[in-house]
Amino acid sequence: MVATANPLRSLSGDSDYLAARLKAVKGPIVLVGHSYGGAVITNAAAGNPNVKSLVYIAGFAPDKGEDTLKLAAKFPGSRLSDDPDAPVPTSLDAVPIGSGPTDVDLYIKPDKFSDVFLSNRLDKGRARVLAASQRPVTPVAGGEPSKAAAWKTTPSWYLVATDDRTIGTENLRYMAKRAGSTTVEVDAPHAVMETAPGTVTDLILQAAHDSRPSLAKTGTTTRTVALGSASALAVAGGAALMLRARRSGSDA
Repeated sequence: MVATANPLRSLSGDSDYLAARLKAVKGPIVLVGHSYGGAVITNAAAGNPNVKSLVYIAGFAPDKGEDTLKLAAKFPGSRLSDDPDAPVPTSLDAVPIGSGPTDVDLYIKPDKFSDVFLSNRLDKGRARVLAASQRPVTPVAGGEPSKAAAWKTTPSWYLVATDDRTIGTENLRYMAKRAGSTTVEVDAPHAVMETAPGTVTDLILQAAHDSRPSLAKTGTTTRTVALGSASALAVAGGAALMLRARRSGSDA
């Protein structure tokens, strides 16, 4: 299992970074992305024949030409912003990192983090730790159009969090249906790996072991699981996608 870093600087740059990393992985790959990481794997997997399965964990699955900010606003449910005309989503802090007007890093505001990212399901102490340790993303990453849609040619699995307040549950369902993904729904916040790690692990194992009938002829069930965007958090920041992996007779 490989958990590679995600720079969170731009969709094209992040995707190129991951695509280069994937070339160093030998054998078939099950590529997993959470949140904004879903957009990254959607681009990075394009043209790589070793990527046999895509797994979206409450993640973006954009079509070519779509960006994550617009996808999060397609249907109601996201609480990233309560003002569609605001230059920066109202739940985010823009922290300057240079002299230009777009030279900023975006973080979820501490007083919004528990609601937007966790749906107020974790204790206050854990929520504060996650808020303090989130990794920032640039506005470019959220607003840059996708250049590819690997889910059109690569089988996919999709975990829909039914209390997702970052991307919005209906937006997750829309993308999962459009991609024709094998879909599992779980009562969880956007940070589903915090509250339902077993469900996350199970879905990845399904993809790794070809449990979907339509994949019965794709070949070996011994695959590399590459966590393509393990540190991505929507368009706001980063939190590690930690799998509490379980052994059930064979390894993922």
